[in-house]
Amino acid sequence: MRILVIDTIHGGLDIAGYLNGRGHFTDLVDVYRGKVGIDAATAAERSYDLAIAPVHLDPWHPLLRSLTVPVISHHDAVRWIIGKDRPAPFIEITGARGKTTTACALAHVMKGPGILHTSIGTYRFPEKELLWKKSITPSSLVPAAEEALRIGGWCISEVSLGCTGAGEYGIITSSEDYLFAGGKRKALTEKIRSGQRLPHLLVAPGIDAPGAVPVESVTVTDGEVCRYECGGMTGTFGSPLLLLESYRIPLQLAAAAGCDLGGDPSRLASFQAIPGRMSQTSEGGIRIIDNSNSGTSALTTRSAVQYARKITGREEITLVTGKETGAVCEGFPREDILALIGEIQPARVIMVGSEYAGIGDDPGCRGIPSHYAGSLAEGISIARTLTSCGSIVLSVKCWR
Repeated sequence: MRILVIDTIHGGLDIAGYLNGRGHFTDLVDVYRGKVGIDAATAAERSYDLAIAPVHLDPWHPLLRSLTVPVISHHDAVRWIIGKDRPAPFIEITGARGKTTTACALAHVMKGPGILHTSIGTYRFPEKELLWKKSITPSSLVPAAEEALRIGGWCISEVSLGCTGAGEYGIITSSEDYLFAGGKRKALTEKIRSGQRLPHLLVAPGIDAPGAVPVESVTVTDGEVCRYECGGMTGTFGSPLLLLESYRIPLQLAAAAGCDLGGDPSRLASFQAIPGRMSQTSEGGIRIIDNSNSGTSALTTRSAVQYARKITGREEITLVTGKETGAVCEGFPREDILALIGEIQPARVIMVGSEYAGIGDDPGCRGIPSHYAGSLAEGISIARTLTSCGSIVLSVKCWR
């Protein structure tokens, strides 16, 4: 087949490579930078049998509108590439936040060998050996699935903006929604639509997805205890992480999925906080709460600040927040950060990202010292210099 692959910076190069290896002819168009492949005008003049475009591309993009051949998504292409020769069980996890925590927690309960593919790295279990680091674009599922198949184990994979349908079990981790594809599509709608192609779909509270299993129907939490009854299994586990909203739902999802997939949810009692997901360290009497990851939001920032004040017993907070430039598709809106600062009343704020320039002059930040940094690392360095008591909360949206 003659295939046009649109978008090279979100896995399109890999998709083209897999298809070329199977004897197909592919053209590539770098619609965002124009640096790789042919230009859009040339592609519009050529003849193809199929086009492959990312779900986040504006549906009114001139190249898409000019095509007369069938167009499938990168997610669809990955399902086609993986085919029926796939690992079992194969779990796909998507959602605006909580993906990594849910994936890691589920891997913690699974038995036997397996591959865990997340935004923080791809690991072989039970050794927890780091194999590589790739993004969670759909194409990254292919090598993870191939390695899981090679070792005869399970595969747990994060996927951005929906499920590919290659797996047998899907999890949607959050009801949080946002617009994408040039502001013309809703992310949660796409995640539900794609997740419903899987034989089994488990969803977080607040998600209305016909045919899916709501996690609250099979798990219940009470303080530091979670009770589960699903898949013919009944039990409980205790964890102080259940007191944190950013962990409570992922742990519930992992327990419910673990029941269905032959895991042991009781193992979640020993699950530890993940770096960048509310992990805590101490430096010279200063407690640092690390909440900087791709799913950082107003909700998780608020939770991190509450956690910091609870464990230190002190109100003083140095808040490092914002978004590393170009790091994540969905942003951290300026108005959300302003509202948080007004509510939290930190001792000082360190803003990461050029889009927040001048935020300290806003009336909502009046009286709160504001500083600026170009990256999370620079923000941490400034915070360490300025903080003499209390805690530092790192809540920057970024890939880690």
